[in-house]
Amino acid sequence: MKASRENDFVYQAVYRYLTLLIDESGAGPAVRLPSLRQLADRLNVSISTVQYAYSLLEKEGRVYSIAKSGYYAQAQSALESPGSGSDLLETVYVNARRPGMCVLSADDPASLQPLDSPLLTLERELLRQYPRQPQLLAQPCGELELRTVLAARYTSSTVNCWHADDVYIGADLRGVLEILISVLELRRATVVVESPCDWVILRLLDAAEVRVIELPLLAGGVIDPQQLESLLKSEPVRLILLSSALSMPQGSPLSRTNRQAIAHLLGCHGTWVLENDCYSELDEGNDSHRLRDWLDPDRLLVFSTFEKYVGTEAPFGFVLSHHWRSELQRHFLLRAFRLSPIRQKAIARLLGGGRLDQHLSVLRRMLKERRTQLIQLLRERLGDALAIEESQGGATVWVRSLRPVNMGSVFQRLLQQQIVIAPGELFSLQGLHEHHLRLSSLTHGEHDLADVVGLLGDALRLAPDD
Repeated sequence: MKASRENDFVYQAVYRYLTLLIDESGAGPAVRLPSLRQLADRLNVSISTVQYAYSLLEKEGRVYSIAKSGYYAQAQSALESPGSGSDLLETVYVNARRPGMCVLSADDPASLQPLDSPLLTLERELLRQYPRQPQLLAQPCGELELRTVLAARYTSSTVNCWHADDVYIGADLRGVLEILISVLELRRATVVVESPCDWVILRLLDAAEVRVIELPLLAGGVIDPQQLESLLKSEPVRLILLSSALSMPQGSPLSRTNRQAIAHLLGCHGTWVLENDCYSELDEGNDSHRLRDWLDPDRLLVFSTFEKYVGTEAPFGFVLSHHWRSELQRHFLLRAFRLSPIRQKAIARLLGGGRLDQHLSVLRRMLKERRTQLIQLLRERLGDALAIEESQGGATVWVRSLRPVNMGSVFQRLLQQQIVIAPGELFSLQGLHEHHLRLSSLTHGEHDLADVVGLLGDALRLAPDD
């Protein structure tokens, strides 16, 4: 018994020593802490005692571990009020990366079933087959094998066909979109976007001083043809940005009739279309047609990324375009994206060999199960407080408060309880969707989802009227 009490005192002393180390490091980036053996030798205690002290700090969210690297922490002063400025998006991003947080807003579908393992296995096999390529053989627009596979995957007919020279691959989606803004000369031009719209796209357009007109989607993700036609007649629209099949964050697919009507209208006005294809592979509907199948191919560009369905090991973004070939090649060359040719070849083998399609079937099913669980809980616990959009794919659920509440108050209350949500205002530059939320159950960690939904309900009911 005496030995037991002494051991209790020892781990408490190690715990206090570590908390002082963390606090003394000051506010700032992640701090690497001593290893188990280093600390055991320094304090003359057992490794198991040190490990127990670290486990306590991990449970409190003050320490996190990285495999084969060690333990890391941030000062408590930095953790208490991260992202406390006026930028809501920054606050969401910073808090979502804090250890121990329940992120009820994550849009990372591939995290449920990433293709990291088969991708890296393919890469190792390819490294044995291909010697390191000299710099002279670098392909600034992307590896030819991957561009060829993408062109074939996007070809649906003799009219809607693509070739490798029409495909451009960049390090990530943001970089590709920045190039498009420059090549299409969108600065100070008028661009129509469907709303709600991805915040990455909105921020990039806003930073480039693009005049953005938001076209609110109706229930079920429907676009009002009359409202769109009125815009096209009254505004100098340079470009319209629309989803290919699945409009996120609602997860609503355009009906075939609506897609055909919109395509016909855009064709009549000769409007350029930038099609967002990032989520099409996650569409659970049986309709294989995309918006581009009815659009004029000479007025069309398509962009997407592998990250949403392959995972973080494939962050590349890409664009397909029949036009601006010399300008696109020049911009990709100037960007000098450092893309691993072997990694691109491995992605090409996944796409071309049928492995990806098998993976997508499993991923869509898993995502649907997660969404169904979350929607069921929301209806049971918050049916009197929320209207829920029926999603047909992806990882998120789009909801609206039935009472016009102050979502800023809801956000802050949940943040104090270590829960991160994505308020609807993030998906608009013009103050739309202020009573909406994007929710997801992908990364609630060790938190019980039912308890988290209960806390969300409390925050909604206690929030003041807007």
